[in-house]
Amino acid sequence: MARFVIKRILSGLLAIFVLVTITFFLMHLIPGGPFNAEKVNAHTLALMEARYGFDRPVYVQYFDYMKNLVRGDLGISVKKIGYTVNEIIADKFPVSLRLGLVALILSLLIGVPLGMLSAVKRDRITDRLIMFITSIGYSVPGFVVGALLLYFLGIRWQLLPTMRLDTPLHYIMPAAALAFSPLSYITRLTRSGLLDVIDQDYIKTARAKGLTRLVVIGKHALRNSIIPVITYMGPLTANTIVGGFVVERIFSVPGLGAYFISSITNRDYPMIMGTTIFYAAILILANMLVDIAYGIVDPRIKKY
Repeated sequence: MARFVIKRILSGLLAIFVLVTITFFLMHLIPGGPFNAEKVNAHTLALMEARYGFDRPVYVQYFDYMKNLVRGDLGISVKKIGYTVNEIIADKFPVSLRLGLVALILSLLIGVPLGMLSAVKRDRITDRLIMFITSIGYSVPGFVVGALLLYFLGIRWQLLPTMRLDTPLHYIMPAAALAFSPLSYITRLTRSGLLDVIDQDYIKTARAKGLTRLVVIGKHALRNSIIPVITYMGPLTANTIVGGFVVERIFSVPGLGAYFISSITNRDYPMIMGTTIFYAAILILANMLVDIAYGIVDPRIKKY
């Protein structure tokens, strides 16, 4: 297992290196720069570019950035004066993390039981209703769900607060908007996995022993059908924790998403690079944990 983890870490570092390199050069290939929108004269513009090293050749900037990156330095934000990218991520990411974890837990706590219920009630009205709802949830983007919740529950009926994350009630709408699509997908994955194993011989044997349906499904069938859900948990964790940028913007959540969006529109190069690297690191870490979880759920996977 240790050898496997080391190999995954090395491959993850290689993936981050390739991603950083491609992102860096593509970013600098786009015409313009961070200070083009500033109404300053040519001399002031040159001083501003020299302050952040943008006046040097691109390859020199790249090597300097990589040297700083090895030390864990993500640079200084161009638009948020006086703050480093590390400080911004350290300050704003916990907000996105809390919201993402609530949405992730919500997706699992609702999605897996719904999938089990749908599989047990296969081809009945309950199954058809669940599949209909999850088809909608899987097709509709999170920001659309967020906008609908904001309008009806927040503005029209005034049942829930609409901005920030000050109390548990503030989490309901943004977490629901983030969770609706992955919840639907988890439901369908759980149902599909259970239907694949529910008629196999070892399930029939468990039933013949007199075990209740709940024990058969929850203990025997679910354990061998949950692999697709675990596979999905890797990218889902990263996307939910870091990827709810538009939802955060809709509900004015003071998380990392607002800075990621504004860094693109403002051409804040260090912030773009920092958030990209941070997102990639979380995604790679989540996928590595998923691979380790495979061996826990199904020990046979350790052999390969």
